[in-house]
Amino acid sequence: MPSTPPPAPESATDEAAFVAELRRLRTWSGHSFRQLERQARALGETLPHSTAATMLARNRLPRAELVVAFVRACGLGDDDARQWVTVRAAIADGTAAAPAAPVRRAPRWRLAVAAAAALAVAFAGGTVSTGWTDVEEVEVVTP
Repeated sequence: MPSTPPPAPESATDEAAFVAELRRLRTWSGHSFRQLERQARALGETLPHSTAATMLARNRLPRAELVVAFVRACGLGDDDARQWVTVRAAIADGTAAAPAAPVRRAPRWRLAVAAAAALAVAFAGGTVSTGWTDVEEVEVVTP
């Protein structure tokens, strides 16, 4: 077994990402498709090498029993196989948690440009204010 921890399926939120994690798991195991077939057979599973290769060549969810056979053939145990099947089911149900979208904040320079534009409008209109209370709302278009 490799000294690094195996890939885990939790980060997968769609079919393509799940299959990508399965590919990473195969790479981690170091087994060829024929070795996976032999390993699965030794564990009492059925996993033809052609089926495993086809499964990883597509971006569709494989059947749950193939996921179990594949994960176990890669050298992981039953608990890990259950984890992979649970994530697979969540993706199939559409309940897999999507990664949180990053919060986008306006850069400080945009705020400075907006303030400068508001001040320019105030001066162009002939009014000078000591505060922001006299400045009308201004739409600032930035590229």
